[in-house]
Amino acid sequence: RMGGLIHGMPHTAFFFLIGCISISALPPFNGFVSEWLTFQAALQVSSLQSGVLRSLIPTTAAALALTGALAAACFVKVYGITFLGKPRTHRAGRARMPSAGMRAGQSILAALCLVFGLLPTTTITALERIAAQLLGQGLPSASAQGWLWLTPVSPRVASYAAPLVFAALVAVWAIAWLAMHPRGKTIRTGVAAWDCGFGGLTHRMQYSATAFAMPFRRIFSGAWRTVEQIEENNPPVASMASRSLHYRLQVEDHAWPLLYLPVRKGVLWLARLASRLQTGNVRIYLGYSFFTLIFLLWVVT
Repeated sequence: RMGGLIHGMPHTAFFFLIGCISISALPPFNGFVSEWLTFQAALQVSSLQSGVLRSLIPTTAAALALTGALAAACFVKVYGITFLGKPRTHRAGRARMPSAGMRAGQSILAALCLVFGLLPTTTITALERIAAQLLGQGLPSASAQGWLWLTPVSPRVASYAAPLVFAALVAVWAIAWLAMHPRGKTIRTGVAAWDCGFGGLTHRMQYSATAFAMPFRRIFSGAWRTVEQIEENNPPVASMASRSLHYRLQVEDHAWPLLYLPVRKGVLWLARLASRLQTGNVRIYLGYSFFTLIFLLWVVT
């Protein structure tokens, strides 16, 4: 129901993009630092004495990598469907910039994502006291090389300099911008976007969330129970009306009918059983109170 919100809410789109990049664990934001530290801990699995943990941790690390890739794809879909393209409803087309207070809250959160990502050593040093109180030890080697280099194990094993990575990204962006905007006179010509001969682009011609997620549903079809129904209404031959399609998609987890549905049925059965006690008669409720009081007195004495 959204789409095209970047035109009416550019600041929100920018801050939301920072959140998407951060939660997708991409540098130079805080999500990348946390996931990088997790992988560095997984690479030290050879130092563990338990054989079960040595075999289990690499599997969980691979699952974490897959989750990170799926999270990036998910938020590409979220950002594209919500902020890019054309508005899908009139309300989305009339979206306007929020108040200054709401933009301030968004900017603070986006700035924290960047600060924690650029200064991970300072952040870990500040949080090390909490880890020392809870676990009895922290990461003393994390700040061994100063505020610039993050070394969770040792400098010879792994190190990460977030400010240098950020500077490299800015340099690459600046070079690309200068290459696309050469100095001198440039002639700009505005033309309409190619509409494939349909006579004007509409929101129904752009990607939808269902279409974007279809490849992932095909890949992980064994993990979910997917039911797709397509109903096609064909008009009469002599009619010039176009046919209509109704698409219905239902995705369920295999664990739902095996684990959660029996629990749901049991809770509903207990609720119906308890509802019989609610007769609406005041005398019966007074009787409940009287027998409860007698039972409590018997237990106490």
